[in-house]
Amino acid sequence: MSELSAGKAPKLARLERAVETPLRKTVRAILFALLLWAAWSVTFILYTSPERIHVVVGEPSPRDIKSPRQITYISEVKTNEARLAAVSAVRDVYTGPDMEIAGKQVRHMQDIVDYVTAIRYDQFADAETKVDLLREIPSLNLTAEDASRVLALDEDEWREASAEGLRVLDIILREEIRNDQGLEARRQVQRLMLRSLSDQQQDTVVSLAQHMIVPNSYYDSKQTLANRDAARSAVEPVHWTIREGESILREGEIVSDLALEKLRVLGLLNSESQWQDKVGTVLFSAALVIALSIYVVRTQPLLLSRPRRQLLLAILLIAVGVGARMTVSGRTITPYLFPTAAVAMLVAILLDIQLAMVTSGIVALIMGFSAGGSIELTIYTLIGGMVAALVIWRTEQLGTFIRATVYVALTNMAVILAFHLRTQAHDAVGLLQLMVAGFSNAVLSSALAFVAFSFVGRLFGITTSLQLLDLARPTHPLFRQLLIKAPGTYHHSIIISNMAEQAAEAIGADVLLSRVGSYYHDIGKIPRPYFFAENQSEGENPHDKLDPKTSAEIIIAHTTDGLALARKYNLPDRVRDFIPEHHGTYLVTYFYHRANQENGNKAVSEEDFRYPGPKPQSRETAIVMLADSIEATVRATRPTTQANIEHTIHQVIESRLMDGQLDECDLTLKDLDKIRKAFTTVLQGIFHPRIQYPEGAQIHNGHQSSTAPSQADA
Repeated sequence: MSELSAGKAPKLARLERAVETPLRKTVRAILFALLLWAAWSVTFILYTSPERIHVVVGEPSPRDIKSPRQITYISEVKTNEARLAAVSAVRDVYTGPDMEIAGKQVRHMQDIVDYVTAIRYDQFADAETKVDLLREIPSLNLTAEDASRVLALDEDEWREASAEGLRVLDIILREEIRNDQGLEARRQVQRLMLRSLSDQQQDTVVSLAQHMIVPNSYYDSKQTLANRDAARSAVEPVHWTIREGESILREGEIVSDLALEKLRVLGLLNSESQWQDKVGTVLFSAALVIALSIYVVRTQPLLLSRPRRQLLLAILLIAVGVGARMTVSGRTITPYLFPTAAVAMLVAILLDIQLAMVTSGIVALIMGFSAGGSIELTIYTLIGGMVAALVIWRTEQLGTFIRATVYVALTNMAVILAFHLRTQAHDAVGLLQLMVAGFSNAVLSSALAFVAFSFVGRLFGITTSLQLLDLARPTHPLFRQLLIKAPGTYHHSIIISNMAEQAAEAIGADVLLSRVGSYYHDIGKIPRPYFFAENQSEGENPHDKLDPKTSAEIIIAHTTDGLALARKYNLPDRVRDFIPEHHGTYLVTYFYHRANQENGNKAVSEEDFRYPGPKPQSRETAIVMLADSIEATVRATRPTTQANIEHTIHQVIESRLMDGQLDECDLTLKDLDKIRKAFTTVLQGIFHPRIQYPEGAQIHNGHQSSTAPSQADA
């Protein structure tokens, strides 16, 4: 008997809800995060781009290599070259002319002059002896001819010559003379001496002065090194720009340090990953997972209670990570072709638009990371994904995919132009290729999203707009059963759908889902339509022969019967949610009061007279709950003015709000005010007569009975 199963339904439903504990949601969130983190980390670390090559400095390149993108970086090679040039430009530092050396040499020459003078006037030595004495002076190193010339000068000529020698020596030693400049300094003697002297005097001056000239300036290694260090430090790091499509190496070209550096910066060098790279990759993956997990926990609680949706999101994000590593690194055109916008489209139409926005950001960061930090590719992916999600959101026509293609294509090409017209010389062919890639990206994304949209929803138990449109057809078998077997309920559902549609549009909820959910929210009345007032004609009420508890079980059972029919006809999960949630855990008031009256002082369990729930979990099911109750109340009370309608609507909304039925959905007070206005507009022309309830027990849960003594709170 369905009546008996109905009695167990509340307890079973509450038991099922109890299983969905916060602990289970937390475990799912942790597993979701660990799955993403592990998959991304392994993919980023282990997968090596096929475009990477192995080259050795000094060896020829095995093939032509071009830059896949434009990048500006600090070049160690160019910086070192600039520093070497700066150091080379620093001259050696020498000490200044040492005046002490100059004075010493001048005094020494004066002593020699005095000695020569003494020899010249020695009366006891003959000419030959005087020549020998002069040649023995080590500082002069005179030849016999030079000595004879000195002795041949008369007293005045000698005095003039010796004085001129001292003068010239003093002048020369006042200038800087380095070790390698002695010869040049000695040549200065002839240039500086007076031309009024005779040839013998000039030769004597040269003989006296040249041999007295010594270095007076020495290399200062300490200051020289300090100056070179300062010059090296003053060189700023050199920023080097690699243009997109620029030739890095040609086949057979000898690999230079700069070419090797360019390959490393572009991520094209096939080398063993350092531990720093691996740690950085793991930390990057962890940062993305943490950000996404916090967002999901704080703003997407329903996602945590739906494992298949979590799995879908994880598969999409992992696929992006794998695809990015396979198609982005080391390539020029392919990154712009990779259909990342399809992920944003699928998340928007299958899961949530806000989640789609966040997912677009995550995907953009993955693409940028895979491209070696390309800001252009990051922005290209981010804006394209956001535009795709916003255009495709709540699609009810296949033409929306075509519109999405156009919008995404225009967005992609605009981003490409914005970067390439601003930062590089016009490469017409390269720019045209990228524009074609941007357009193709839009086409591929929309096509892939459309194909996936057609089967992924059913595979993961997600309701799509196409499924809803199919369910909205009056020819749907289950909807026709409602019309044929329970015409009153069918008419009631049509009115509810109009109210719910207007209210959903007013607050920005899903209009199509609200309308279709209204159609099927009461299909549980099909097996026993005669127990519900809207399907009863004048005459006997079957509840008059039943005790209050049994009547309540029958009324409550229309939610479990409805779920059974929904499973039988494969209704989507989001449509099924309307069946139990449109009553929440509300009390079947009329039969509860009647049971209390019949039992006298004996306590009656309130749990036996409550719907099993759950309370509305979404704005759409909450709207249908309010519409269901308000429509029945307005028809029962038959208000004659708009003010009366508004008052009735306000009372019902306040009643559900105070009873806590709206606690688990995200309706705001502002939303409730918009819903109230939308309901007022729809119900102004609805004044169908309904049986008046006694004071305090007029309408219960959106349904009325056929007679005052026996109510059916359905």
